[in-house]
Amino acid sequence: MELVTKDRNTIDPLEAIETHNNTATLAINPLESEAIYIFREVVAQFEKPVLLFSGGKDSITLVRLAQKAFYPSKIPFPLLHIDTGHNFPETIAFRDKLVKELGVELIVRYVQDSIDQGKVIEEKGKYASRNSLQTTTLLDALEEFKFDAAIGGARRDEEKARAKERIFSVRDDFGQWDEKNQRPELFDHLNGKISLGQNVRVFPISNWTELDVWSYIAKEKIEIPSIYFAHTRKTFVRDGMIWSADDAVYREEDEVVEERLVRFRTVGDMSCTAAVLSDAVTLEKVVEEIRASTISERGARIDDKRSEAAMEKRKQQGYF
Repeated sequence: MELVTKDRNTIDPLEAIETHNNTATLAINPLESEAIYIFREVVAQFEKPVLLFSGGKDSITLVRLAQKAFYPSKIPFPLLHIDTGHNFPETIAFRDKLVKELGVELIVRYVQDSIDQGKVIEEKGKYASRNSLQTTTLLDALEEFKFDAAIGGARRDEEKARAKERIFSVRDDFGQWDEKNQRPELFDHLNGKISLGQNVRVFPISNWTELDVWSYIAKEKIEIPSIYFAHTRKTFVRDGMIWSADDAVYREEDEVVEERLVRFRTVGDMSCTAAVLSDAVTLEKVVEEIRASTISERGARIDDKRSEAAMEKRKQQGYF
């Protein structure tokens, strides 16, 4: 196997494995190579890792990368989904289908249980969301199973708080992140040493962009939930954004429901995730649309608009 060394900007994101005279020549994607290295370092350095899985494109990409990292063995850690109870049905259906096909262990913990136990208080009103409530449920799950490394699909291009987080991000025994006390990662050295009670959040695709993810999905022909493609859906408009008219989404009487051709760039809690008008029904069309977009995918997440430091505050409290 010949290692093709190129600057990442010169590499076609849709390069594929080429076969010549029954000899496979791999067109190396440096981002894929880095992510596979990170996955292997996690398993080498930690006792009990877990992959945080939402059913979204980033966590689906992580699953494919983990498959490659440990092939021909199965993925050597479980998937953990923190279910808000307000997930898009298409996402949950896809999650269950994927774990059945791969034969991996899926652990699900529910925000509703945290509400019922009085650990968190559900928001009410026009901008109510369960998204921030996931933090308590996540920290409880990490403690329950004694996971010492939680692998997530966050990327630095998504949001400024995520831009300054390390690939191995140490959290204290309360699950909190101290943005001013992070380890250097010189020469790609990943230090997994932690003290008693600490755990680490790991971000293998931290250096990827949204376009990188979509290009990789297209190249690998990875199946994703139908919600990412253009479809006709009952929606309403609020504050210039398009919301799904599902029961979990608060809607006032004067907010009129209409059918629109939309897709979702991100599939978080439906109470805080807006759609975009689109006619992209194939992966190639989605890639073209993302390439031409001037707005971040997080621009459709209302929970990020609550304050300038909304994401950073959630991360300090233990959000992934």
